Amino acid sequence: MLLAGSLASASAQISVEVTLDQQQFLEGESLPAAVRVTNRSGQPLHLGTEPDWLTFTIESRDGLVASKIDEVPVLGEFDLDSSKVAIKRVDLAPYFTLTHRGHYSIIANVHVKQWAQDITSPPKSFDVIEGAKMWEQEVGVPQTTATGAPEVRKYILQQVNYIKGQLRLYLRVTDAYGRAIRVVPIGPLVSFGRPEPPQIDNLSNLHVLYQNGPFSFNYTVFNPDGELITRQVHDVSTNRPHLFATGDGAIVVKGGKRRVTANNVHPGKEDEEEEDNSQTATVLKTDTNVPTFTPPSKPKR
Repeated sequence: MLLAGSLASASAQISVEVTLDQQQFLEGESLPAAVRVTNRSGQPLHLGTEPDWLTFTIESRDGLVASKIDEVPVLGEFDLDSSKVAIKRVDLAPYFTLTHRGHYSIIANVHVKQWAQDITSPPKSFDVIEGAKMWEQEVGVPQTTATGAPEVRKYILQQVNYIKGQLRLYLRVTDAYGRAIRVVPIGPLVSFGRPEPPQIDNLSNLHVLYQNGPFSFNYTVFNPDGELITRQVHDVSTNRPHLFATGDGAIVVKGGKRRVTANNVHPGKEDEEEEDNSQTATVLKTDTNVPTFTPPSKPKR
């Protein structure tokens, strides 16, 4: 009874909560989670000195625990004063095996070494879903030397129907054995339009142009590692934008009219000229009471 009372008291003094930006994920997609630790104990806490100060468990709906590939790296000591909140952000996807569709729950556990006690978060639910394949193409990865056969990658475009009927376009990049290298969201997709036929340039980069509004198109370019290297918006003007292959193996957008936005990636001269007229990004002020931490890079599998 004394032990139960002590644990209940610790839970009341320190709260742990897991939050997610979305509730549905494709298999292989990043699973970014934020853990909020609130200290109401009346004394400062020193956390982050031990690798097990913050641990995670993921369970399926039937109570089965997802296999852990590796421990989630969370080291980085800090002091959390009373009445303050700390947020630890991590990507859980590289550290758990989530290869089956279904309903899952994340539970975070904070170990307070100076009290020799653990505080557990309420479960945070999410779903792993399957997307509808729209297009796929194998490509060779450009080599720095001409020796040996090129490494093979596959681009796969998938359409996902999220809650409330929202359609999103995703890119899945796999190796020659079908193992996912990266799964990235490209953006929202209108229900009445399909992407223009994707194009591969002479560097094996993927060019995707699709309609994301009544009169607007999103143009993105990804390299064989699934990294976004270009993002632009093109509006319908006297004609519709479309992809065009030049004689030297490059891919460009013809037709329509390009619109400069704050979400552009790899901006060119046009972005610099129209910067004053472009949409400005909203800058969020950081709460000085909420220290944030950048997670380490993903482990090699």
